[in-house]
Amino acid sequence: MLIITQSASAEQTITKSRFYATAFFCENEREVANGLRAMLQQHTSAHHLAYAFRLQTPLEGNRSHIVQRFSDAGEPSGTAGMPILKMLEGRELVNVCVGVIRYYGGVNLGTGNLARAYGGTAKMALDACSTASFVEMQEIHLTVTYQQMDMLISLLAKCNGVILDKTFGEAIQVIARLPKAQVQGIVGRLSKYGE
Repeated sequence: MLIITQSASAEQTITKSRFYATAFFCENEREVANGLRAMLQQHTSAHHLAYAFRLQTPLEGNRSHIVQRFSDAGEPSGTAGMPILKMLEGRELVNVCVGVIRYYGGVNLGTGNLARAYGGTAKMALDACSTASFVEMQEIHLTVTYQQMDMLISLLAKCNGVILDKTFGEAIQVIARLPKAQVQGIVGRLSKYGE
């Protein structure tokens, strides 16, 4: 699976209708809603905002799955959101949303041309994005000594992990987010360091 590493946009005009697509990274449905709202604020006179997204859900137990949704935004069923979703599925992208704005040009395109226009504009935006491999992240809670804190910061930096929160007391309570594959190694290193 892949993620996009930067947002990108593309635009094309087909039979007097203008299509404008934006692909952006998102980790939850709130970020999807915020991104789509921002698109609507930029395009206040647009007639339609069709979209599709795929999200890798957080790890629960040892299982995670993909949530995906789409909207045709008033276009004929299956002609707008579904072609966008097919682009995301075909590229095995997760944690991404693509919104496609349509400014109606007064000419009906027909269902086939409409589907090609929405899917094609989404493809153009995705082509402009850089991608990277998806790394499943996990949130962990740790108790570390003050002496272990520098080591923890160093270990997290090496694996693109981050500290989300910390509480200071006799020891430091840390909430960190890091690649799932690194959790056991980091916890093990901290345990050995504390001995």
